[in-house]
Amino acid sequence: MSDDAATTSFDAVVVGAGPAGSAAALTLARAGRSVCLLERGPFPGSKNMYGGVVYGRVLDGLLPNWWEEAPVQRWVTRRATMVLTDEQSLTVDYRTEAWGRPPYNGATALRPDFDRWLADQAVAAGATLLCDTTALGLLGGGGGPVLGVRTDRPGGELRAPVVIACDGVNSFLAKEAGLYGPVDPHHYTLGAKEVLALPAEVIEARFGLGPDQGADFEILGCTGDIPGGGFLYTNRDSLAVGVVLRLPELGASQRRPEELIAGLKAHPAIAPLVDGGDLVEYSAHLIPEGGYDMVPQLAGDGLLVAGDAAALCLAAGVWLEGVNFAIGSGMAAGAAAAEALTAGDVTRAGLAGYRRRLEDSFVLGDHRKLRQAPHLVLSERMQRRYPALVCNLVEAMFTVINPQPKPGLLRLARTEARRSGVRLGQLARDGWATLRTFG
Repeated sequence: MSDDAATTSFDAVVVGAGPAGSAAALTLARAGRSVCLLERGPFPGSKNMYGGVVYGRVLDGLLPNWWEEAPVQRWVTRRATMVLTDEQSLTVDYRTEAWGRPPYNGATALRPDFDRWLADQAVAAGATLLCDTTALGLLGGGGGPVLGVRTDRPGGELRAPVVIACDGVNSFLAKEAGLYGPVDPHHYTLGAKEVLALPAEVIEARFGLGPDQGADFEILGCTGDIPGGGFLYTNRDSLAVGVVLRLPELGASQRRPEELIAGLKAHPAIAPLVDGGDLVEYSAHLIPEGGYDMVPQLAGDGLLVAGDAAALCLAAGVWLEGVNFAIGSGMAAGAAAAEALTAGDVTRAGLAGYRRRLEDSFVLGDHRKLRQAPHLVLSERMQRRYPALVCNLVEAMFTVINPQPKPGLLRLARTEARRSGVRLGQLARDGWATLRTFG
């Protein structure tokens, strides 16, 4: 149904037509429930900035063979992790042809296209999509059950026994309901990106790709004294290049994100890849990167929280994922809401099936396992000392010093650790912490 629908009462109202919201609405509609999907932009995805990879395996059960119609840019067949200093770079570069054929692994995508497509699936299943509509607050609450939302549309109120808040990283609905405790700014980063237009054939030649193949570069050591990282992704005929910066240090530095992007683009390892790209877009967006420790209460009486609104974004260095966690949590929220509606109990207890579903899936399973990863990845040594240590060690290994004999790896490691200001005991402890976190 379109946004011309006059109905003001539904079984469920989903706020936010991003991946989490559309997945929740689609799941509810398929369960035979009337559901309203609210979007404050003119269309789903219109206000999203995104320069990343969509991992679509989570869609297999919801939309079989989704890859045949999903609007993707390129199938990622090359995944690289780069470590940089001012003049050095070390890259672990992996390629596989298997990721370039069904069922695929990941794809670069443009959120205006992808979000609109996923919302269309919910509409096709029977959901009502209302765009240009802002949820101003909750109906009810304040110690009682949530009864719907107030909006800026004529008539104002949309009533439903269940509201699913998928309203993004600053979820005002979750905060209004008291599901969030004190906010720690160290749990947030700012993602800033530029989109650079380049012909498809130039991108393919520079990155060694075929016509439908894409590359995903994650970068450490490119943000100076601000904890964070960088990225470079290939779209069909553009590149997304940018940085992710932790908020407190970014504010204290008084530096602009675009300055850091300019420095990244000028690095000797990156400059040849982005040379000649025409800037067509600049955008920035808050990201919840605190992991398991910042996940709020996920349910209240008549209310569920999913996607970025529930801080369900995995930022674990090796794995940087968000859309798949949004979709997974949205599907779980929709299923739990449908179950509670059938049982006639939409209290917090009646909606407890939501958390159980998340605990039994990768969504909270991965967050719990990688609970310490954000602290480890954003630590001072990992951000500032280890990139230089690793690059200097590799440079020393491959520097020929004839006629002197080669010094041996252990001796080189000790020398470079001292140069980088890292004690061997610290290195051992951090290595053990890394094994415990990622092992």
